[in-house]
Amino acid sequence: MHTHMLARSLRERGHDITLFASTRSDPALGVEAICDETSLFETGIAEANDVAFFREHHAYLGLMTKLRSRSFDVIHNNSLHYLPVSMADTLAIPVLTTLHTPPFCWLESGVRLNRGPMTYVAVSQATADMWSHVARTDHVIPNGIDLTHFPYQPVASETPYLVWYGRIVPEKGLDYAIDAARLAGLPLRIAGPISNQNYFDEAIAPRLGANVEYVGHLSHRELARLVGGAVAALCTPRWEEPYGLVVAEALASGTPVAAFRRGGVPALLNDDCGVLAQPDDVASLASAALAASVLSRSACRAHAERYCDAQRMVDEYEAVYHQLALASVVAYGPQTAPLIASVA
Repeated sequence: MHTHMLARSLRERGHDITLFASTRSDPALGVEAICDETSLFETGIAEANDVAFFREHHAYLGLMTKLRSRSFDVIHNNSLHYLPVSMADTLAIPVLTTLHTPPFCWLESGVRLNRGPMTYVAVSQATADMWSHVARTDHVIPNGIDLTHFPYQPVASETPYLVWYGRIVPEKGLDYAIDAARLAGLPLRIAGPISNQNYFDEAIAPRLGANVEYVGHLSHRELARLVGGAVAALCTPRWEEPYGLVVAEALASGTPVAAFRRGGVPALLNDDCGVLAQPDDVASLASAALAASVLSRSACRAHAERYCDAQRMVDEYEAVYHQLALASVVAYGPQTAPLIASVA
């Protein structure tokens, strides 16, 4: 979603964009698929112990090799793969890499192997701090959302309820949200895909009932209506959440947030629109939910408009692109093409 929104907005601003992504990506964004199925199958996979890993490696290796003969002004790498960063020093084009996650072994190894210039952007100061042992972050540009996708709802539902939504996996901590809602005495509605069936069966399903309802994986319009109708949204990461997309979406809807004090989430909230709880503490989260439920909904929307709007994010990336392109002109001479951002 981040890459799609960024590429679309840049094209609307008149930039010439090439998006290297999967074959099923939006063709309106100028997609060049990075995997030629025919040549991939001709390569052979008989010796590959992990076929998915091999195919991904092949796709990125092919892309990085191809980019050596292209004339982009800027390459913006949004992938989580190690090859775009480890091979960036083979290109004569400025490369910008956005760090979307905390460090993990594969990407960290790619960062360590890079010997050339690289501009790193982190999606939160917390993410920048987590990468500080291996990479110097040049800019912190928080992610943004399309505010129109989560319209402001000035009044919550007549029947008060809390909402939790997202991928249902252990690291998102839904079980904490259920226990906190019960302790707070408020109904909880849950939405999102079941991405870990064992976790759902063992930790979530037994907790359903008695005012705790799983409403399924909703359409975007249904989800916006559900989130906007809640008196507060719960955000319960077990890990250092890099940004906190659900927090931004809830605020855009006018819904205050009660969240664990983890990762990039605290930077998205202030006292007018959210209440932070101690991580993994159900009683603290229950108190935060009750306190958040009475906060001003208009203050939540105003905060989202000021700090979470995607156009603010695009403005900041655009400024970095211009900076990199100008530095490249000084180093290599002027290009004949307009500013081109290649988003991998």
